[in-house]
Amino acid sequence: MSVVANSPVWRPFTQHALQPGAFKIAHAEGAWLTADDGTRFLDAISSWWVITHGHRRPEIMKAIRRQTETLDQIIFAGFTHEPAEALARRLVEVAQPGLDYVFYSDSGSTSVEVAIKMALGYWRNRGEARMRVVALEHSYHGDTVGTMSAGARSVFNAPYEPLLFDVARVPFPEKGREQETLDALERFCRDGAAAFIVEPLVLGAGGMLIYGAQTLAEMKRVCEKFGVLFIADEVMTGFGRTGTLFACEQAGFTPDIACYSKGLTGGSVPLAVTMCKREIFEAHYAPDRARAFFHSSSYTANPIGCAAALANLDVWEKTDATERVANLCALQAKRAARFENDARFSNVRSLGAIVAMDLRLGQSGYLATISLDLMRFFNARGLLLRPLGQTIYVLPPYCVTGEELDLAYDAIEAAARQFGA
Repeated sequence: MSVVANSPVWRPFTQHALQPGAFKIAHAEGAWLTADDGTRFLDAISSWWVITHGHRRPEIMKAIRRQTETLDQIIFAGFTHEPAEALARRLVEVAQPGLDYVFYSDSGSTSVEVAIKMALGYWRNRGEARMRVVALEHSYHGDTVGTMSAGARSVFNAPYEPLLFDVARVPFPEKGREQETLDALERFCRDGAAAFIVEPLVLGAGGMLIYGAQTLAEMKRVCEKFGVLFIADEVMTGFGRTGTLFACEQAGFTPDIACYSKGLTGGSVPLAVTMCKREIFEAHYAPDRARAFFHSSSYTANPIGCAAALANLDVWEKTDATERVANLCALQAKRAARFENDARFSNVRSLGAIVAMDLRLGQSGYLATISLDLMRFFNARGLLLRPLGQTIYVLPPYCVTGEELDLAYDAIEAAARQFGA
């Protein structure tokens, strides 16, 4: 296989002493990646959960090319452009009712950082001393300092502990123990918390941990009871992953602040938005410049990214994308059932287009040594699967076929034979 070694590139989430090389991909289409020597990989994790409809979706590629002919980038303070204005209007239409304002940024981490700052600015501008953020145990919200603070304390952020602010945590709502989560959340909310941030229905990097829509709805009810802002981090769950366009739809409520990225452009180019209710915008609206919302990035509302996102929304609205998601959900559920009574696996779970299972190994956690062995095993079989420790998950683009999925699940079966207890 074509592997690049001795590169000056420092790759993300990589211990180069153990993973000295990287596959050099030259082409992508649909659910497949092709290396420069012709080796093909089924992209069974949507290239870190970003690709939705498939690589190089024609409508999105065309929109990007067309936008490069007119406008590439402008400052977004005091200036605007039609792709950003049109996208904001479209997002307000398709998002849950009440999310009336759109703040642009360029990644999932920054969209969550923006959300936290919006929430704290809201209370400060109202003259109320609410500063505490509450988060869910095992959560992951990004790699900037604010989002690391909101995420679980772990190997991901241990070196930066002196920089992180204190966040209150409620236990993950394990099946049958959901009330413990709700009781803990109520205690923090009663004490005047500013905001509760949560990955709705499934915690991604925390191990693809799944909980129910009813519990999510109860979390929102508790926050409303005490006036605590509810932040939905839908960076991964948004745009169909859980079976609906947005995960919070399944719980029947609108969050006060919502974060979207990854699938916003179909995964083609970086873009993110933080959407909020009118009262949060209005808390920052005043003749006093000190009450403005002080956040920006140089590439805020990049026109090419906005054009890609507009084309992505067209794919959702004008093609069979919704039917494709429903079909994939059914295909995934059927294949998950194959492992439910397999003693080599525990906690086989599925939600929408996501399937995850834990290989019984006596190891646990992200740094479980088996994860690299499993990754190499899958790569050698032409699969991009990247286990989270002993947790193997399949999260493919919506264009994948049943036959292509079988390649992944047959490899998981083979991995269990080779590595399982």
